[in-house]
Amino acid sequence: MFENLQDRLGSILNGLTGRGALSESDVSAALREVRRALLEADVSLEVVRSFTDRVREKAVGAEILKSIKPGQMVVKIVHDELIEMLGGEGVGVDLHAAAPVVIMMVGLQGSGKTTTTAKIANRLTTREKKKVLMASLDTRRPAAQEQLRQLGAQANVDTLPIIAGQSPTDIAARAVQAAKLGGHDVVILDTAGRTHIDEPLMVEMADIKKKSNPHEILLVADSLTGQDAVNLARSFDERVGITGLVLTRMDGDGRGGAALSMRAVTGKPIKLIGVGERMGELEEFHPRRIADRILGMGDIVSLVEKAAENIDAEKAAAMAAKMAKGKFDLNDLADQLKQMQKMGGMGGIMGLMPGMAGMKDKMAAAGLDDRLFKRQLAIISSMTKAERSNPDLLKHSRKKRIAAGSGTDAADINKLLKMHRQMADMMKMMGGKGKGGMMKQMMGGLAGKMGLGGLGGMGGMPDLSNIDPKQLEALQKQAEAAGLGKPGGGMPGLGGGLPGGLPGLGGAKLPGLGGGFPGLPGLPKKK
Repeated sequence: MFENLQDRLGSILNGLTGRGALSESDVSAALREVRRALLEADVSLEVVRSFTDRVREKAVGAEILKSIKPGQMVVKIVHDELIEMLGGEGVGVDLHAAAPVVIMMVGLQGSGKTTTTAKIANRLTTREKKKVLMASLDTRRPAAQEQLRQLGAQANVDTLPIIAGQSPTDIAARAVQAAKLGGHDVVILDTAGRTHIDEPLMVEMADIKKKSNPHEILLVADSLTGQDAVNLARSFDERVGITGLVLTRMDGDGRGGAALSMRAVTGKPIKLIGVGERMGELEEFHPRRIADRILGMGDIVSLVEKAAENIDAEKAAAMAAKMAKGKFDLNDLADQLKQMQKMGGMGGIMGLMPGMAGMKDKMAAAGLDDRLFKRQLAIISSMTKAERSNPDLLKHSRKKRIAAGSGTDAADINKLLKMHRQMADMMKMMGGKGKGGMMKQMMGGLAGKMGLGGLGGMGGMPDLSNIDPKQLEALQKQAEAAGLGKPGGGMPGLGGGLPGGLPGLGGAKLPGLGGGFPGLPGLPKKK
């Protein structure tokens, strides 16, 4: 969502960091560009004015202009003010109340309320181990109640039985009573929406609030609607009194202005963001992490959390044991490619790595995109079980059959086999280094588990999967203070260095990854 803003701010701030000294006119010129970039991203004018005024006040001080690295200090000020604009610290859904905790979902029709209701219920069930009851209060939209029932079945979450003819307020009262009798920890009320704000809608919301006494009132807003979403939040807050915001479709190609404006304009925290259609694609909103992404500093903490959610620990351990013996067949390669897809593909992973957000275009030009993974998985799926286990069987006639079955050609199959041979040779080399060697480090670490280990040998990577995210956040702050992770800066904390070019993915080399990155040995483990 923030790609355009990220590119604009990155180029502006890189221009500052490249200078040995800054004058007040340099800062003013840069801030004019920052102001223009934020306005083009559809950020509210009042928010932009306040933001640039605060940055200018701090950036034109004598201690900044005379500092050793004034450009980096300005970047830090912009970063800190961006975090402040987004809300400072992240605020999650508050469950500190007597059970059952009532959460009321409000918003316009089409914003994704029903799907978000199911996502929150699924999140509370799987992560917080809460017993959740969902209830649809939407008696106007056809099949709205049935939609929530089906989503509940999909997420294995209880839904209130549908009784035809009941009013929304009666359903709300019945839901709270049913939650008390059923021993539920949380009850989520999915209210009706309209295509626009009207008086009957607000009266209905107020009646439901009075009847159910919700602890949380979450406004669900489509982040692609820009400033209309900000006005929507104001209206609902004035009439109902919202406690937080949930932004949907944050994975879209919108300009991000709503996300940057809503917290500053309404004073209400953005608690959750929807980043995809699937049930698990709902994330907590962390201002620092979003600011890091916007300024191209990466987001290692979110990358680690995403890995922990998507990695099958038993399968990873089995893979490590197999590779330690020097065995690596096409089934293993397919598993690693699937793990990368679950993590968001090459683009998603690189976007979270410090200093790597600008690599997406270069990756696409080199042929390293998710279509390559899909093509390679199609080739492997067209093979027999024996062929996947023993690639040496693949002679010309078999390749011809596989190419016809996968919609590819012999050249694509040869590239895949070349990639597999390179990875298999590397695994044999690592497997012979003993229990304390590179294999144990790689497969014990994030790279081996999520499928990056085989893609160019990210050896020596520390085991990030069981580190407390708070420790990682502290580590990332230290890296920023040292000048790492800033736009155009180094990439902190990812192992023993990447070689120049990731070998084998479709025969393409990824430009600009030579030289290696500094590692972070000795990271503390979560107790």
